[in-house]
Amino acid sequence: MKSPDRNTVSKMSDLPNVGKAISADLERIGLTHPKQLIGKDAYELHKLLCTELGWRQDYCIIDVFLSAISYMEGGEALPWWHFTEERKLNIK
Repeated sequence: MKSPDRNTVSKMSDLPNVGKAISADLERIGLTHPKQLIGKDAYELHKLLCTELGWRQDYCIIDVFLSAISYMEGGEALPWWHFTEERKLNIK
């Protein structure tokens, strides 16, 4: 799993669990640098993305957002599915 230096990483696609598609989704909602993820709410990002796209994006995207935010805020580089249970507890 990717584990770049969170202090110097400059591309979203270099973050754990973030590839070209998720990077493009984040850019679509105005986030172009990994440090912009610090302090963000993954659920709000999902809502913004759905609004921008005009349809509801799969909830699994929230897991990826949670993992990327956690990593940038000092957490371990964990697979996105480690965040699925947290998401399920927060979305009824």
